[in-house]
Amino acid sequence: MSENFLKPHLPFTKRPKNKNIEIKLIKASSFKESLKRFSVHHQKQITNAGFDASPSQICPLTNNDGEINSVLAGRADELCHEAGASIAQKVRNNLSKNILKETSFSLSSKLNADDAYNFALGWGLAVYKFENYKSADKKQDKNAPLLVWPDNIAPSKVEAQLRAISTLRDMINTPANDMGPEEIEKLCKTLAKNHKAKIVVTKDKDLLKENFPLIYTVGQASPRRPRLIDLRWGKASDPKLTIVGKGVVFDTGGLNLKPTQYMALMKKDMGGAAHAFSLASLIMENKLPVNLRLLIPAVENAVAGDAFRPGDVIKSRKGTFVENTNTDAEGRLILADALTYACEEEPELIIDFATLTGSARAALGPDIPAMFSTDKKIGQDLQTTSFDMNDPLWVMPLWEKYKKHIESSTGDILNSASLPGDLIYSALFLKNFLSDSKSINWVHIDCFAWESLGKPGRPKGAADTGLRACYAYLEKRYAKAQ
Repeated sequence: MSENFLKPHLPFTKRPKNKNIEIKLIKASSFKESLKRFSVHHQKQITNAGFDASPSQICPLTNNDGEINSVLAGRADELCHEAGASIAQKVRNNLSKNILKETSFSLSSKLNADDAYNFALGWGLAVYKFENYKSADKKQDKNAPLLVWPDNIAPSKVEAQLRAISTLRDMINTPANDMGPEEIEKLCKTLAKNHKAKIVVTKDKDLLKENFPLIYTVGQASPRRPRLIDLRWGKASDPKLTIVGKGVVFDTGGLNLKPTQYMALMKKDMGGAAHAFSLASLIMENKLPVNLRLLIPAVENAVAGDAFRPGDVIKSRKGTFVENTNTDAEGRLILADALTYACEEEPELIIDFATLTGSARAALGPDIPAMFSTDKKIGQDLQTTSFDMNDPLWVMPLWEKYKKHIESSTGDILNSASLPGDLIYSALFLKNFLSDSKSINWVHIDCFAWESLGKPGRPKGAADTGLRACYAYLEKRYAKAQ
């Protein structure tokens, strides 16, 4: 694992350097009026550059000596973090290495708190690169534009988000040979140490002794032994919140072997664990008043002589007999035991993250995770918050009439139905393993955790999908408890 985990580069400074360039944000709606306030010298530069203040468009301005003394940047009425990322990337691409090395950048006008936060977050995300496996001569230039912290934001809030997002991406981007169950355990232990949290890890045959048969069964064929990571933090008197993350470090599909084109990205099948880990880190770093529990079942779904088979029936922690119809539907199996365990302490809210189904991607595309909730209001509030954060989630139906499709003639329940609509069937499957207590609210997030094309602040590779939205919702929900 890279030593850079949990320590991303943060391109900010409290004080401007001797050479500082102002970034002047201009709305297209007021561009003509704003243009009049510039000198004739600068008006000509702006006109010649074709600058019209379109969102994220930039235009460096020089003084009479030819030195850049300001940068114009177009902006929308509301600034999203993507705008900050785009402007940072264009500054980096259009200014020389020497300027970037010797100069800081600052905003010339004061933004409201939300716009300033979003701009700074995007600026920081524009720096992220995953180059841990590139030779020195293959790595990209490290010079990143350095932003002076805007006056009206708390740097610690932005830094916490950047650490969480960068760590999530690093975990998913790291190839499976270096990100196995043991490595996830080590990261969780480091997180626990940093925040004085307690951690217990149950692994290998102890999973059977402690009654986690589904977790053990999925991981039993790999030499990288399966485990359940259990981290606890916070005051016992605070509301109980449990976060669960699917940690399949690599998914071959088991004996239902995946085709090559579908196996190529399966290092990201622990994307749910990465989201859960990073959400927990945000909660602890920002000291949210909750009694937090993080559960990560970490396994590798491998092929070997002792791999579980299609047709096998396994008794779960809850006592439900699961008929396994597809060894490539393994994520829901490990989550089933973890969710049952989570319910035994009756938290008021459980959130699980999982890179679970291709049908969620077919329904909503790669950027919008499918979300299910046993509480209609929680689902609606979380969806609304997600769109406010430009980190969308979409509520899908827990349609109980579909339970007939996962009824088993041999056992109690099937792990996979051979019908379109698996995102709903898998959510219904997981719901079966919750306790019957109506006081426990559950949210299930089926995410892709990958960016296939790449854009400013979101390069091709691992992607956070739903992390910022969930934290913003939890912050609103539990701020009342303070």
